[in-house]
Amino acid sequence: MQVQARGRKARRWIIFGTIAFGSVFLVIGLVLAAQSISLLSDAKRVQGTVVDLEWRKDHSSSSRRNRSDDRPAAYPVVEFTPAQGTPTRFRSSTGANPPSYEVGERVEVLYRADAPEDARINGFASLWLLPLVFGGLGLLAAGIGTVVALVTRRRS
Repeated sequence: MQVQARGRKARRWIIFGTIAFGSVFLVIGLVLAAQSISLLSDAKRVQGTVVDLEWRKDHSSSSRRNRSDDRPAAYPVVEFTPAQGTPTRFRSSTGANPPSYEVGERVEVLYRADAPEDARINGFASLWLLPLVFGGLGLLAAGIGTVVALVTRRRS
C-alpha cells in the first residue's frame, strides 16, 4: 500500500514539475514577445548596412562533440546612423549557418532613440525566434502536463 502511495506522490510531483516548467517557459516567451512588440511600436526605423559577419561557435556546442551540426554561425554586424548623427554598430543576437545576410546588404534597423546601441534588425529571426521557441516549448510542456493531470484525475 505504501509503495502505491509513494508512486502516486512521485507522479504528482512530476506532473506538477512539468506544468511549472512549461508555465515558466511560456511566461518567458510572452515577455520576449512583449519586448518585440514594444520595440516595433516605439522604435525608430532606419536603413543600415551589414559591414561584417562575425563567425562564432555556440558555447553550449562544445559539450556536444562529434555532432554534424557543430558548425560556427555567422552573426551580422550592422552599421547605421541614428537621428543623432553618430554612426553606430551592433552585432545581431541571431546567427545562422549558412549566413542570413551578406556583407554590404542593406537591412532595416529598429532602435530606441534613448539606446541606439540596443538595435535589432527588422527580421523574423531577430524579433520572433526566441519568443516562439520559449513560448512553444512552454505551451507544449504545460499542455502535456495538464492533459496528463486531467487524465490521471479522471482515473482516480
